[in-house]
Amino acid sequence: MPATLFSQNIIACVWDFDKTLIPEYMQTPLFRRYGINEANFWAETNALLDRYKKRGCVISGEIAYLNHLLTYVLSGQMAGLNNRVLRECGAEIRFYPGMPDFFARSRAFTSEKPEYVKHDISLEHYVVSTGIAEMVRGSKAAPLVDGIWACGFIENPLQPGFLKQEEFGSSADAEIAQIGSIIDNTNKTRAIFEINKGTNKNPAIDVNSNILPEDRRIPLENIIYIADGPSDIPSFSVVKAGGGKAYAVYNPDSNPEFEQNDRLRQAGRIDHYGPADYTEGSPTFKWLRLQIHKMCDNIVAHREAAVASKVSRPPRHLSGEPQEKRPSPKQGAFFDESRK
Repeated sequence: MPATLFSQNIIACVWDFDKTLIPEYMQTPLFRRYGINEANFWAETNALLDRYKKRGCVISGEIAYLNHLLTYVLSGQMAGLNNRVLRECGAEIRFYPGMPDFFARSRAFTSEKPEYVKHDISLEHYVVSTGIAEMVRGSKAAPLVDGIWACGFIENPLQPGFLKQEEFGSSADAEIAQIGSIIDNTNKTRAIFEINKGTNKNPAIDVNSNILPEDRRIPLENIIYIADGPSDIPSFSVVKAGGGKAYAVYNPDSNPEFEQNDRLRQAGRIDHYGPADYTEGSPTFKWLRLQIHKMCDNIVAHREAAVASKVSRPPRHLSGEPQEKRPSPKQGAFFDESRK
């Protein structure tokens, strides 16, 4: 008997991190710990793109900042930086009002109506960031989300000849030395499709596999992507094209960010925008709750329509002449169709 892979009764909010959940860059506590001038670091990082291009080497902004962090470690200005330190700095990250409590509070949205509970609808939250994964994992948001995609570093890289000898144990003073994974604003869309197809829950499913819409774990129409600006246009576009919702947030104290989001909406890149304030009663809280309810209603309608179309009606007595007026065997009657 054919069966679908997933029941498709899950809704997902997919979140950018910097300037979406937090008012600054997540690396701020890291620079503060080592006494690094943050503005200077980012100025150098931005200049790297042009300098290397003149050398004939084109690199992405994400490669530039990750490599520059490694250069700071190598130079001794960030000596001892490892994944443990990154997690410790992540614990110092400041969030916008209402975060990260919103992650837990919003899960109750899918049980606010009896029909939502009947169909066991649930809400999941995912972070997809060009920032550093270990810092997100060290933050207060980590225990409240269902998955994290971000950049990572390798400590104690294996040396040439490692296949012929046992791996050395990690030392207590290990430092990050190589880039392990990169998330940029383009391959964020891959993470969205992993969530969509269920690759993150079932490793047997390859993200590049051709999976029918009805077999995907979370249809794109059940996904809301929340981010802060133009760099997330690829993700906004993928989710919107699939029938999901795209929402942009801005710092309430920044008029340029407000105007930027207004331009995105006028250009049709997003469905709506609001302040990065996730406290109950705020415009953003209300909008997200409304859209989650709409998605719940859509799930209920689809599932109940499927039941109605697949379950046949039970047999009933034929209508017509009352039973007591029909000839009975006791009267010796026999109804012959040929005598009509």
